[in-house]
Amino acid sequence: MSYEVDRPILNNPFDEPSQYWFIRENYAPELRDGRRPSIIYPPREGQLDWDLGEVLKLSPPEEFAPGYEMTLVNRLRERVKEWRSQNYPGVTRTTLDLLHHWNSEDREQRLFFAQCEAVETIIFLTESRPDFRQGIRIPLDTPLDPQLKAFIRYACKMATGSGKTTVMAMVAAWSILNKVNDRNDTRFSDVVLVVCPNVTIKGRLQELNPCNGEASLYRTRDLVPSHLMDRLRQGKVIVTNWHIFERRSPSTAGEDSAKVIKTGVKTISTELIKIGKENTTARGTRYLTPETLEQQRLTGQIEILEEKKDKQGNITEVRVRSTRYLESEAAWIRRILNQEIGNKSRILVLNDEAHHAYRIAPNDKSEEGEDDDALEYDRKESTIWIEGLDHIHKYRTINLCIDLSATPYYLRASAKDANKPFPWIVSDFSLMDAIESGLVKIPQLPLRDTTGAITSNVAYFNIWQWIMGKMTPSERGGKTNSPKPEAVLKYAQSPIALLAGQWEQTREEWLQSPDDPRPPVFIIVCKNTKIAKLIYEWIAEDKKPTNVAPFTTKSLKNTETETNTIRVDSKVVEELESGNTKSDESKWMRFTLDTVGLVDWPKDGQGRSLYPDGFTSLAIKIGKPLHPPGRDIRCIISVGMLTEGWDCRTVTHIIGIRPFMSQLLCEQVVGRGLRRRTYDLDENDRFSEETAKIFGVPFEVTPFKANANGTARKPEKRNRIYSVALKSQYRIEFPRVEGYTQGVHNKVIVDWEAIAPITLDPSKIPPEVQVKATLSNNQGRPSLNGPGKLESLDLSSYRKNSRLQTLIFKLAGDLTKTYCEMKTCEAPPHVLFPQLWKICDRYLKTKVKVIKPCQIEDAWLSPYYGWMIENLATAIHPDTNAGETPELPRYEPYRGNGSTDDVDFWTSKSIYPIERSQLNAVVADTHQWEQSASYQIDNHPITDAFVKNEQLNFSIPYLYNGQEREYYPDFIIRLKSAEPRYLIFETKGYRYDGTEEKKAGAERWCRAVNADGRFGIWEYKLCKSLEVIEALDEIQKILY
Repeated sequence: MSYEVDRPILNNPFDEPSQYWFIRENYAPELRDGRRPSIIYPPREGQLDWDLGEVLKLSPPEEFAPGYEMTLVNRLRERVKEWRSQNYPGVTRTTLDLLHHWNSEDREQRLFFAQCEAVETIIFLTESRPDFRQGIRIPLDTPLDPQLKAFIRYACKMATGSGKTTVMAMVAAWSILNKVNDRNDTRFSDVVLVVCPNVTIKGRLQELNPCNGEASLYRTRDLVPSHLMDRLRQGKVIVTNWHIFERRSPSTAGEDSAKVIKTGVKTISTELIKIGKENTTARGTRYLTPETLEQQRLTGQIEILEEKKDKQGNITEVRVRSTRYLESEAAWIRRILNQEIGNKSRILVLNDEAHHAYRIAPNDKSEEGEDDDALEYDRKESTIWIEGLDHIHKYRTINLCIDLSATPYYLRASAKDANKPFPWIVSDFSLMDAIESGLVKIPQLPLRDTTGAITSNVAYFNIWQWIMGKMTPSERGGKTNSPKPEAVLKYAQSPIALLAGQWEQTREEWLQSPDDPRPPVFIIVCKNTKIAKLIYEWIAEDKKPTNVAPFTTKSLKNTETETNTIRVDSKVVEELESGNTKSDESKWMRFTLDTVGLVDWPKDGQGRSLYPDGFTSLAIKIGKPLHPPGRDIRCIISVGMLTEGWDCRTVTHIIGIRPFMSQLLCEQVVGRGLRRRTYDLDENDRFSEETAKIFGVPFEVTPFKANANGTARKPEKRNRIYSVALKSQYRIEFPRVEGYTQGVHNKVIVDWEAIAPITLDPSKIPPEVQVKATLSNNQGRPSLNGPGKLESLDLSSYRKNSRLQTLIFKLAGDLTKTYCEMKTCEAPPHVLFPQLWKICDRYLKTKVKVIKPCQIEDAWLSPYYGWMIENLATAIHPDTNAGETPELPRYEPYRGNGSTDDVDFWTSKSIYPIERSQLNAVVADTHQWEQSASYQIDNHPITDAFVKNEQLNFSIPYLYNGQEREYYPDFIIRLKSAEPRYLIFETKGYRYDGTEEKKAGAERWCRAVNADGRFGIWEYKLCKSLEVIEALDEIQKILY
C-alpha cells in the first residue's frame, strides 16, 4: 500500500531539524518531533559484527534494526546543543565573534544548519570548557607502522550538496584568525593543507585561498568580515590533490626511461603489470607493451617473478620485482611544503572526500567479484594519501585533521571492514536529513511497475540485474561474465527510452523559463567502454545494431554545429583526476565537464570573465569559442561515476547500465544528481521541491542478507533407460539438421500460419514505472510508504515521436538488410524491400498482440524489435510456386543420422515401462501428465512406434532472442501409413516463453526435410497436455 502525504520537506535549512519521517513497511508514515538519530546500516553481503565500543550500538528492533545508532555522534549533538544554548562557553573572543557572525539572522546569505553544526562540533572538541567534554573520547587513527604516531582526526559526515566547501572555509578562517591573534596558542594553525581526490576539485577549491580577496569564498559567502581579510591573508592555504604525495624519481620525475638513473633512495617493490598495446597506467594498473617489458627486463629495472599466458601462449600479465630510485623523505617533504611554508609546523589538514584516505592492512584481501583494476586503484590511492599525511605529521606535526565526506566509510578494498564508518565521525547530516531540510534534490527511484513488482524488485530499480536475468548464457558472456554490448542495449533500450522521454518533457518545461537558458542534464553510467561507445553511437550519431530501433529523442543527437551528448571513458576520468592530461582533446574534455550547467564564467570586480588557467590558449589553438564549453551539454555517457566534486546543478535524470557492487558507489552516483538548481525560499523559509529521477542505481541503506540453510538429499536408487535389441522393429531414425540453405532470386513468401506472433507484455517489459522520493524505512530499505507523491512515468513522449508508417519503413529496411546479408540470397535490396514492407505491415496488423498499457509503437523498442526481425527472418522463405528453389536442410557432416539405437543412460527418477518403443521405458518425470501422454501415445491405433526425446539428442535449430538455440521436442512418433511418415509431437502446450518460436522452427525443419525427400514425410503437432488423444485422433482422420 502507498500512503500519500503532502511533502517530504519538513524543515527549513537554517535551523536544527525539528521533525522527521519515521517510515515502517505497511504502516502510514509517522511524523515525529525532534531530530532523527544518526543511524548507519551494515552491508547486506555477509554477516558482519561491527564492534566499535562507544561509537556504535545496535538499534532496538522496533526502531532502526538492523541498523546501528552512531552513539558518539548522537551524544555530541546533545552536548553541542547545550553548549550552543549557553553561548559557547570556553571559546576565544575571535571564535565567538565568528560564531555570532555566522549565525546572525540578519545575514544576506544565511548559512545552513548542516554547515554550522559541523563547524561548531569541531570548535566544541577544541575549545569548549572541559566539563562539556567529560566522557567524550574520539578514537584515534593509529598507523600500522609502530614507529609513526597517530594524529587527531575528526570526520564530518555531510550529504552531497549540503555545502562541504563552505565548511572548509569556515574551519580555515577559524584556525588562521585565532593563530594570528595568539601565536602561542598551539590549538590553532595558520597553515592549512587541503587534500582532495582530483584536479577538478583542486581547481574549484582555489576559492579557499584568502589571497583571492573578494573572489574568495570568505567574501562571496560573507564568512569573514572585510576588515579581517588582511589578518586572514597572514595565513597560508595550500590546495593539492593526493597524487602529489607519491614519491618520485629525482631525475626523471616519474617519466618512463629505459636507462636506470641511480640517484635517490633505492626502493624494491613487487607489482602486477599487464601487457597492452601502449605504455600507460589506468586505474592504478600499469600496462607495458611486450617490447618495453623486455627492454626493462634487460636493463635490470624489473625482475619477472611470474607470468600468465593466454591460450595462444602470449603473455597477458606478469608479476615483477621492480627496482626504482626515489626521492628521500627529506626531499619529499621539501617538495610538498617547503616552497609554500618554509619550515613551519603544526598544520591543519582538511581532507575533502575523505573516504579515500584510510589504512589497509598488508594481508587485507579485497572482495571477490570486483573490478581488479578499480580495487588496485582504490588501494593505491588510499595508501598514498594516508601515508603522505603520516609523513607530514612525522616531520611537521599535524595539529588537527578534518575529514569531510558524504560517505566517510572504509571503501570496498578494505574487505571485512567494507562500508564500516570511520570511528572518528563526530557529526552527521545524512541524505535523509538533507532531503527533509530541502538542501538537495529529492532522488526518485522506481518503486512500482506493470510487472507487479514493488520496491527493490522493480525491473528498473536495478537494471543490470534485470538485464542479466533476461539474457541467454551466450549473451551474458558465459564464464567471463562479460555481456555483449548489443545484448545489453537490446534490453536497456526500453528504460533509456522511457527516461529520455521524461528528460525531453523536462527540457520543454524549462524552455518556458527564458531567464535560465541551461538545459537539464541526463547521465548514463555504463559498465565498460564498449557498452558506453555503443550507447553513445546509438543516441548521438544515429548508429545502431540491426536488432535495435533508432533512438527517437532528437534533441540529444549531435550535429555538425551542436554537441549535445558527450562520452567520457574511464581513462579520461583518471587523467582528469590526476591532472596528467596529455592530449588537447582530453584537456578540452576537462574544461567541458567542469562547466556543464554553467551559463557564463564568473566575473571579477570590473566585470571581466575569470577564465581557468590554460583555457583561452587551448580554445584559440583548437578553434573553439570562449564561452564555457559545457554550457549546452545535455547528455553525458560515462564509464565511471564522473569526477568526484563535479558540482553541476542541472542533472535531472540518471540511469545506471552497470552492476553496483556497493552502496557507497550507489550513493556517489546518486550524488551526481543531488545539487539543487535554485535556492529560492518560499514564504516559510523553505526550499521548494526539486527532483532527480534515477533508474538502475539500486540505492538503499542496505540491511543484512538472510541466509538459507539447505538440507542434504538422501541418495536415491538409479534406473537404466536403454535400447532393447529385441525391439528393433520400433527403431526410429532421424536426420541431424544444423541449418538451412535457400537461394532467393526474386520472390519470397511467408507461411502466416507458422510465423510466431509477438505479445507486448507489460508484465515482462514495463512500459510504465512509478517513482517516489527515496526516503528509506526504518530498516534502511526504499519504501512506498514514505512521504511525497507517487509519480507515474510512461512512454508517451517516445510514442509522440513515433509515426507508425515510418516505423514500418524502418523495420522493413532492417529486415531487408538482415536477409541480404545471408550468403545464399541473390535478390537485390530494391527487389526485396517492397515485398518485405508489405509483410511487415501485415505482421504488425495480425501478429502483434498488445496488452494495455502497452501500445503498438512499443514494438519498436527492444527486445520486441529484435524479436520481430527474428520471427520474420525465420518464417520468410523462397516462393516455390514462382519458380524459386525451396529451402533445404544443411545436415551435420560428421555425426550422421541419429536413432533410438544410441540411447543408454541412468536416472535417479522412477521409470515407466512402454511397449511400442525400442526403449525399455520412459522416465516418469514429476509431472503426472507426462506419464499419461506416454501411455496414450503407446496405446493409440495411429502409433506404429514412438520414442520420448530424452538423451536421444534429437534437436531442431531455431532463433530466439537473437541467439541460435536448440529445441528438444517431447516425442517422435512413427505413424501407421503406407509411406514413411513421422510426427514430431509436443505435449507441453502454450506454457513457456519461446513456444511460438519453437513451433515456427519445427515447421521450418519439417518443410526443409520434406523438400529433401530422403527421410519420409515429417509433420509437427503442438497440443495441450490433456488433449493428446484428441490431437492423435485428428491426425488419424486426415490420414484415413
